[in-house]
Amino acid sequence: MNRPKRELKKKFIVFCEGDTEFYYIDQMRKNQGVEISLQPINMKGGGYQNFLDVIRTKAQNNCIAKFIIVDADRIQNGKSEEEGFRKLLDYCRMQNAKKAAPHFLIVDNPDFEYVACLHITDYKGQDTATFIKNQMGFQSVSMLKKKADIYNYLNSGSNGYQTMLQRLNGGRKFVKNVYIVRRKSFDIEITGTTIDFDCLSTKGSNIEEFFDVIDW
Repeated sequence: MNRPKRELKKKFIVFCEGDTEFYYIDQMRKNQGVEISLQPINMKGGGYQNFLDVIRTKAQNNCIAKFIIVDADRIQNGKSEEEGFRKLLDYCRMQNAKKAAPHFLIVDNPDFEYVACLHITDYKGQDTATFIKNQMGFQSVSMLKKKADIYNYLNSGSNGYQTMLQRLNGGRKFVKNVYIVRRKSFDIEITGTTIDFDCLSTKGSNIEEFFDVIDW
């Protein structure tokens, strides 16, 4: 008797720090043929160190990759925050060296609100807070963060994540993961994670890695 073919689950875990990221990915996963488990983390009390402490408590959960999505704006808020970020980076590198579930460190610089603006075709690099209020029609940045259907909002009309990805394509990155995706076997390997602190003053993100990996 032939055994039924075992169906491999394409499960990803996403650790994110803000409401905007949570709402965006929560809606996004409904449009993807993959399973994404969201783990929101409140960083207000402990910064990057708190983020790391939470991740350490989570088991592998039978996932094929983990994404740690953080903003870069805290790094320059004192020595303790930079040390916390470096510890988070080292932890991800250590997990990848052990061939555990791949840990993708995704850094939005300065924040996810900048990435949100990149979805909008009229955005030309101006101050994000001003653009969000004057061009996107929100009373404040905090109102954008509270918008539960932010994914649909940013991906409507002529706007969309494709525009954002095109704008992020190429150039130097503050953080970059070097990885291999073997889609037939659902196997992902990160061979290295580079960091360039000289890019910290330049806006950017490596969130395109997230879109690339989950695009099954």
